[in-house]
Amino acid sequence: MSQQTNSAHQQGPNNDIAIEARNLSLSLGGKTLLDDFSLQIKRGQLTALLGPNGAGKSTLLKVMCGEVEAEGNVDLFGYPRQDWPPAQLAKHLGVLPQHSSLTFAFTAQEVVELGALPLELPNAQTKQIAYEKMDMVGVTDLGPRLYPTMSGGEKQRVHFARVLTQLSQAGENCILMLDEPTSALDLAHQHNALLVAKHMAQAGAAVIIVIHDLNLAAQYADRLVIINHGKIQADGKPHQALTAETIESVYGWPVCITQHPVDGYPIVLPAA
Repeated sequence: MSQQTNSAHQQGPNNDIAIEARNLSLSLGGKTLLDDFSLQIKRGQLTALLGPNGAGKSTLLKVMCGEVEAEGNVDLFGYPRQDWPPAQLAKHLGVLPQHSSLTFAFTAQEVVELGALPLELPNAQTKQIAYEKMDMVGVTDLGPRLYPTMSGGEKQRVHFARVLTQLSQAGENCILMLDEPTSALDLAHQHNALLVAKHMAQAGAAVIIVIHDLNLAAQYADRLVIINHGKIQADGKPHQALTAETIESVYGWPVCITQHPVDGYPIVLPAA
């Protein structure tokens, strides 16, 4: 990789596109998960990926971050994902998966500090950043707790703090991918997690979340991409993407759409 390309990886090209996926195709077990799928993700925007179970949402995240290979191309900040040195990519791309297989008896504080491993920071700075991110997601009280003893929701929030720690030095080139980040959370922590994600986007990050709750997506996301059978069925602002016709077609259930009485975002209610 040339010195010029290395510098560009650090600074990024002068455009708003953080991720460009082109003509992605993937089939597993006879099922098409991505069907000639193309999508651009912008900086400074929270994009929610919606769709029924098995629609291809989590698969798309895994392909974009390189966990799963597919036909087609993925560029990050204008450069092919495979050209990014892993150590550099780890500083700019953070992924919160649905589940973690971590079983070691680390404390919550130690798990969060693992996020700083790619950053090569002094120990004192690592601890300070980890504490700030734990406070952001409301897990400072869990610091001395052993990870295996925590509930699913507590583990989810600890890992969110770990990913935020990992991205703490990303600067203007920052991608945050969250796969069902609210699945194990109670009401207050659901909204706090999405507020944190929203603030990351407002600070310039490209934030992509996979989420099943249409109303939470409508409240916090700038853009909704509804996927089914590996293809985009709707793409736009919440009031554009969430129509009764689209939802019934994609999810197979009739709904009616109303508006939040204060903030005006669409609210989806079952019609049957």
